[in-house]
Amino acid sequence: MLKPIRLIIADDHVIVREGLVALLEDEPDLEVVGQAGTGREAVSLVRQHRPDIALLDIAMGDMTGLEATRQFARELPEVNVVILTMHEEEAFFFEALQLGASGYILKGARSEELLTAIRAVYGGGVYLPPKLAGRLVRDYLDDHLPPALDGTLTSREREVLTLIAQGLTNGNIAKQLTLSLNTVKTHRLRIYQKLNLRDRASLVNYALGRGLLRPLNGQNHP
Repeated sequence: MLKPIRLIIADDHVIVREGLVALLEDEPDLEVVGQAGTGREAVSLVRQHRPDIALLDIAMGDMTGLEATRQFARELPEVNVVILTMHEEEAFFFEALQLGASGYILKGARSEELLTAIRAVYGGGVYLPPKLAGRLVRDYLDDHLPPALDGTLTSREREVLTLIAQGLTNGNIAKQLTLSLNTVKTHRLRIYQKLNLRDRASLVNYALGRGLLRPLNGQNHP
């Protein structure tokens, strides 16, 4: 039989801890080895039991879950931290990742999502809620996209770029903008050259990152 995943739970609300224990201990591959009502208790229990995962709330009176995460990263890097919190603010989310947390779960999540997060982190992965992961991707794109359009593309090239990203063919773009097909092809070539883009996928990412691509009432383009 495989060794169960050993967990410490830290939350200053008893009813929350009891609910988590009942949920997790119903799973044959999970074992709760300690409960804490404060951040300092969590640190003490983690030092004592060396669990695989510490499941921490952020808001605890004497020491926050983020402060405990920082301490674990410094003293016990082999212990994985999953933050379980009501805070959806990006500031908490990014700080948790920067301090070394491997997972971030919102308290409004379904129980299946928490179990998935625990097993993913135990397996060496990272778990982020889809909503927050989307923000992380957008921020990454903003930091890694080519320079802004201003002063780089002409207004016409900007129009063509947006239509390409929306999936329109060269012919459809020519009709919509009342241009010749050859003119559209020339604009398309210049856009790729100026922005150093390789393919349509990278062009779509560029348009999304710059706010140029918006769904039109859920309808597909021709």
